Amino acid sequence: MKLAWNNKNNWIKSAHNTKWCLIGCAIGDFGTIAYFQFNEHTLSTMTVMMLAMFNGLLTSIMLETIILLRSNFTLPEALKTAFGMSFISMLAMEAAMNITDYALTGGAILTWWVIPISLLVGFLTPWPYNYWRLQKHGKSCH
Repeated sequence: MKLAWNNKNNWIKSAHNTKWCLIGCAIGDFGTIAYFQFNEHTLSTMTVMMLAMFNGLLTSIMLETIILLRSNFTLPEALKTAFGMSFISMLAMEAAMNITDYALTGGAILTWWVIPISLLVGFLTPWPYNYWRLQKHGKSCH
């Protein structure tokens, strides 16, 4: 069966889901990079970026859990749904954001002009996958 890529409602819904994931990921990711940018440390750029990705995943799951709790999920249901979100999508988002940062700055460095580019790339990278997942399997995080 051929997948339809022209379902406007699913593009909008998958964009909304991707947006919330991006917000959650960006909080942990950028927060970690900022911490190491403004504090002396001996960690390699790769280590900082791996920690940023890990923290981005955690904050995304925490934000999703809060959103689901506000939508009348029980705590166990909210946590299960948040952990059941597509880690492929989140990892792709995190990797895209960090690769963009590294490509533009040469390290794990936040600058005013890199942040919007990193966010745009972080949004665009998983969005088609999130659409596909919603279109083919009816799965979304909200």
